[in-house]
Amino acid sequence: MASLTSIATPYPSSSQALRLKSAGNTLFSAGVRLSAMGSGQKTLKVRCTSTKPAAEVDWRSKRELLLEKRVRSVDVKEAQRLQKENNFVILDVRPEAEYKAGHPPGAINVEMYRLIREWTAWDIARRLGFAFFGIFSGTEENPEFIQSVEAKLDKEEAKIIVACSSAGTMKPTQNLPEGQQSRSLIAAYVLVLNGFKNVFHLEGGIYTWSKEGLPVETIED
Repeated sequence: MASLTSIATPYPSSSQALRLKSAGNTLFSAGVRLSAMGSGQKTLKVRCTSTKPAAEVDWRSKRELLLEKRVRSVDVKEAQRLQKENNFVILDVRPEAEYKAGHPPGAINVEMYRLIREWTAWDIARRLGFAFFGIFSGTEENPEFIQSVEAKLDKEEAKIIVACSSAGTMKPTQNLPEGQQSRSLIAAYVLVLNGFKNVFHLEGGIYTWSKEGLPVETIED
């Protein structure tokens, strides 16, 4: 069974990925696609209903757009300086519960991914797809992400630093020649795709922010 951590994130763990590969199936952040093995069997495809789901765009294409739009990664101390001196806003795209447990002072929260909420036949099928792999709290791309951000921040004027738990990177390495995507980089991609002009990315994420001893706020229910 998946851990609580793996359930809360939009990506399968390494052990889950191996199980998916061996079963001939694919699980992705905005839904589940089950490709049955053997002849005469049907294929169940479950997808997020949001417009142009980011999960359906490969990371290489996302990265190319981020570089084209000059989305820059900043470390946590530079992010804190930009927030204090240049009116940058930290946009925390983690689930609300993680945001409440600890976030940079002044950060705003809009979830990039959320738990599947509806109980239509379609959504029940999606839940069953996740449950097939022992994941009982399946997530979906938040179809209201852009609308929620637009309600809080101006496309032309806002200066945004997008943050998630540990973040990914656009920097190439020997093992990851194209870097590695994350919730914050996917959110940055969606933002620039929808016309936001000044978008940065928090390298290392909230984990590194806390590890470096920078101030953190909590919200109690």
